[in-house]
Amino acid sequence: MSDYLPIVVLFVLGVLFAGLSFLASGLLAPRKRPTAAKLAPYECGIVPDREPPQRFPVRFYLVAMIFIIFDIEIVFLYPWAVVFRSDLHTFGLIEVLVFAAAVFFSFLYLVSNGALNWGPAKHLRPAMPERTTESTIARVGPGQGPGAGQAA
Repeated sequence: MSDYLPIVVLFVLGVLFAGLSFLASGLLAPRKRPTAAKLAPYECGIVPDREPPQRFPVRFYLVAMIFIIFDIEIVFLYPWAVVFRSDLHTFGLIEVLVFAAAVFFSFLYLVSNGALNWGPAKHLRPAMPERTTESTIARVGPGQGPGAGQAA
């Protein structure tokens, strides 16, 4: 049981810290309600005159997830390789490849969910048929073109 005593003490200290933080915040926080000016969004001193047209798309958060994935890869991979530089050999190469594959497949998953597709979906229109003299005359009509009504 003495092996678990530091864990229990740390847990109790964490719970006490969280509880005291909430209690202190409740006692020390101002009691009055914020004004409309304080509740309004603030962006570089510009007062907004209308609501934003739309919320942030989910793709914004997917790009943030991509950043976190690659950031975590570097944070864990580089120190691990430095510490075990002389002991890695083939095992280290295999471990790095497995880790890189996991990161790569998570990247592919995010890209397949549209993480890098910004803006509205673009729909391709069918191409117009090739222009010929007959199709142009049929579309404009005989006698209605740019030179109609001018004497030759």
